[in-house]
Amino acid sequence: MSDDDMVRVAEEELEGDRFSRFRLIQWWDQAKIGRTKVLVVGAGALGNEIIKNLALLGFSRVLIVDMDRIEHPNLCRSVLYRGKDVGQYKADVAARVAREIYPELVAWPLNANILYGVGMGVFAWADVILGGLDNREARLWINRCAWKVNRPWIDGAIEGINGVARVFLPGKPPCYECTLGEVDWSILEKRMSCNLLTREEMLSGKTATTPTTASVIAGMQVQELLKLVHGLPTLNGEGFVFEGLNHSSYKVQYTENEECLSHQTFQRVVSLPGASVELTLEHIHRRAQSDLGSAEVCVEFSRDIIHKLVCRECGSEEEIFAPVGTIPYSRGRCSRDGKIREVVALHTYTGSEAFGARPLERVGLPAFDIFSARSRKGEVQYLIAGDAGVVLGPLAGSTAQGTDDLG
Repeated sequence: MSDDDMVRVAEEELEGDRFSRFRLIQWWDQAKIGRTKVLVVGAGALGNEIIKNLALLGFSRVLIVDMDRIEHPNLCRSVLYRGKDVGQYKADVAARVAREIYPELVAWPLNANILYGVGMGVFAWADVILGGLDNREARLWINRCAWKVNRPWIDGAIEGINGVARVFLPGKPPCYECTLGEVDWSILEKRMSCNLLTREEMLSGKTATTPTTASVIAGMQVQELLKLVHGLPTLNGEGFVFEGLNHSSYKVQYTENEECLSHQTFQRVVSLPGASVELTLEHIHRRAQSDLGSAEVCVEFSRDIIHKLVCRECGSEEEIFAPVGTIPYSRGRCSRDGKIREVVALHTYTGSEAFGARPLERVGLPAFDIFSARSRKGEVQYLIAGDAGVVLGPLAGSTAQGTDDLG
């Protein structure tokens, strides 16, 4: 075959390559993109644009988390949804349409609240986390989880025709929590009542957005993802502010808060093969005693749990076992005397509590979660890896087994 024939064949092969135009970019590595595991939190206006871009670019392993169903107002701001989809879960439809855009994409939906219904193992599974969220509480939770499992995350926020995109890398402050000011913390505190019960009226807030602004910010987020995947400089610790009225866009630099509570990273996460339906807190406690070489071990939960509601007036108690923030304020009233009951919360298990024999799924914590065990001799974290198939579906095959050093 002559040189001219070889060139012609190569050109024909390139034309038949779905991503041939991308490969013309000098630093582009389509294989790296295909291997990258992406967690997308939020499938609204921002999430739609993020997911669409991921599918077009050839990302092939994407987990989509959202708790909401599609409503009519979503149709004017969400490129993946149609009128026939109203009433269906956003994550389900977004995953299905993304697969239609790129058939080789393994997109899996998780219909859950990121704060209460998603185990920390999901964050450890991902290589990068992208947020398409509309509230500070969820961002703060993602930030803390991302730092603990040593994963980068890319945040986006839009309101009206303005928006911001920013990158947070674990171990390299500032982080999202470092950026919060007094107004932010005041808003966060108002989302919960004084006795840890959720104020229902705080959960229905809506943010005015446009699809054009969502396109700009989501585009920046995914572009930062591409740069991160290829080892190029990113907006770490910075934010790109899009000002849509006059287009006076600019970058802002954030400063580290040395007292920030997010700057904690797990050093050793051990995967336990059992599932939440069979493992108990006693199992984890005994394993930690062996691994840490100490009888005095405290097992810490990923989040606070409401153990029970107690009425100090009549003495009645109701056992709950649900994450703090999931019980409405209205349920806090005693059915006997109408008094607001006291919340008894849990965050640890030391081996002596009566609930140690309960299966983990009945403790109030989500599947595929991570537990921390501590003693005077050290600490270790345990991932309930037996839940991977239930939570990740076909993506579970890309979950690392054994001991994972996340430091």
